[in-house]
Amino acid sequence: MANIAVVYHSGYGHTAKQAEAVQKGAAGIAGSHVDLIAIDAEGNIAESAWQVLDAADAIIFGSPTYMGNVSWQFKKFMDASSKAWFVQKWKDKISAGFTNSASLNGDKLATIHTLFTLSMQHGMIWVGTGQMPSNTKAAQRNDINWLGSFSGAMAQSPADSTPEEGPLPGDLETAEQFGARVAGVAARLRG
Repeated sequence: MANIAVVYHSGYGHTAKQAEAVQKGAAGIAGSHVDLIAIDAEGNIAESAWQVLDAADAIIFGSPTYMGNVSWQFKKFMDASSKAWFVQKWKDKISAGFTNSASLNGDKLATIHTLFTLSMQHGMIWVGTGQMPSNTKAAQRNDINWLGSFSGAMAQSPADSTPEEGPLPGDLETAEQFGARVAGVAARLRG
């Protein structure tokens, strides 16, 4: 059984919805156990959540893209992870990341790069989407990986939408397939 932790911050509920889709996809892989860990409005997680992260085979990071990068709450979590970094608790774990923003582009790649850098600092093994982009003339907005990301799952939610209205179904399916991929890789490596 692969133990997966999805740790994320969500300011308005859109990234939480994406995190739930990642969790659903990861949980669909036989033998996977998935914990969803929300970073609160003050940038904190429970002490027991740190133990879950330390015991996980894979950690999937998620943050909205605010002002071209992760939210300050996620950054606080990143900084707090230095305790695990100092003793290399997360070394050789599988890692991946996802983000959501109001704009189609909105500098989401900068957020994914920040999550990737966090992973590399911890000596983790990064897994990308493994999804081809939907970039033909026939492509529709609700196709898988319509935003065309290889590094991590991306979603878009209009700034005036509720979490029930966004992210769109295609972005949530992208997140679900992404979660399944990460859990599958973790399960294979765990052997």
